[in-house]
Amino acid sequence: MCSCPTDGPVPPEAAPTVPAGRGGRRHGLLYLAVALGTTALSLLLLQLLIGRRLAEQQLQQLSTQVTANVVLAEVALERFSPPVLAQLSGLRLAVGPGPEAGWLASPAGSPDRRLRLQARWLRTELCRHLPRCPVVWPSRIGPRGVWVELGSPLETVWLFAPLPSLRGWPPDPRLLSLALVVGGLMTGLLYLAVEVQRPLRQLEQALGAVGLEERPAAVPARGAAAVRQLTQHFNAMLARLERASRERSTMLAGIAHDLRAPLTRLRLRQDWAGAEADLRALERITRQFLLFAGAEQEVPLLVPLEQLVAEAAAVVGEAALTMELEPMQRCVRPIAISRAVTNLLENAMAHGVPPLVLVLRARGDEGFEIQVWDRGAGIAAEQWAGALAPFQRLDPARGGQEGHCGLGLAIAERIARDHGGGLVRLTEADAGAAPGSSAGGLGFGVGLRGRSLPCT
Repeated sequence: MCSCPTDGPVPPEAAPTVPAGRGGRRHGLLYLAVALGTTALSLLLLQLLIGRRLAEQQLQQLSTQVTANVVLAEVALERFSPPVLAQLSGLRLAVGPGPEAGWLASPAGSPDRRLRLQARWLRTELCRHLPRCPVVWPSRIGPRGVWVELGSPLETVWLFAPLPSLRGWPPDPRLLSLALVVGGLMTGLLYLAVEVQRPLRQLEQALGAVGLEERPAAVPARGAAAVRQLTQHFNAMLARLERASRERSTMLAGIAHDLRAPLTRLRLRQDWAGAEADLRALERITRQFLLFAGAEQEVPLLVPLEQLVAEAAAVVGEAALTMELEPMQRCVRPIAISRAVTNLLENAMAHGVPPLVLVLRARGDEGFEIQVWDRGAGIAAEQWAGALAPFQRLDPARGGQEGHCGLGLAIAERIARDHGGGLVRLTEADAGAAPGSSAGGLGFGVGLRGRSLPCT
């Protein structure tokens, strides 16, 4: 059993391969690094621009609190001694020429530069709010803070004011929140520009070139998941357009060749009675071209598939045919399935060895398989792909005889694909569970596999 191709076949091309996009994990790490970097840069800029202002406000509040404590302590010292006042108020007080032990002799430590700056700034603020300028000494031991001299008439009393460190790290929560917002916003804008807008712009340019003389190449699938899926659909459309264009060109090139033989014989006929066979051949070739070109569209219908296949088998006429049809109902395009079965049977009668066996059996819940067997040698495995190509004959000597134009298996394969399946090559090894019970010794078969379509 074989199909009949034309001279100079055009081999089918594979669908264009689409370069795979970068891995999602790598992209995620990249954008995470961008987000962290943008957040860190935003935090640094905010710290430089706003952090100093926040520190000044913090010191302003602190100076107000220290001023109030100094005034209250000076008033309270008129009635209470420093130890009693410290016990009652909870303030830390020291009495003596120096607030800390060994202050004047050998200091235990040296205050850091920031503390000295804070002490100087606090003294300036106290001088602005108090009637006198008190002495302010940075603390060298113990907690971080300053000692402020109180105005006591009897002895020198010092009040300890703790000073928090100027905020460097951890940063101010408000600045950190603002930096996170800016970093997330910048990363989102970058993601939209790189992963969405740029691939969509490339896809738009390629889509604008469709329909021109030079069809655009496949667009690399990159960007967001939805954009990659859209790109893959676009590339699949390009592949279908390329295949349809190639088939049309091949079909037009084959028309002249396939019609040449019957037209030549018509010129040589002496009587029109003998020309009837050539007219039938011309009619068959034209019908095959129309079927392959897909001139007709058909609505799927729910039909008893075994009856439909049996009716299509009437094409064999008086030829020896055995049918094993499993009852089932499937939603198919009935005219298309009948044409596919007819083509398979005609190929078997023309190129196979009788008797023929026609088998219909279910595949799963909604699937089906139609098998046509004969006792011939069939098509070699290495020639099977070429046999399914349109207008390709495995035996060039048979070109144009009896209206065969190399579309029999191609049409059946297209109908099978339209039903969610395909055309498969079967050998005697596949016949064990198929038609062996009634017709043993089968040599070669073709199986049309499909699934039930959605019915309207």
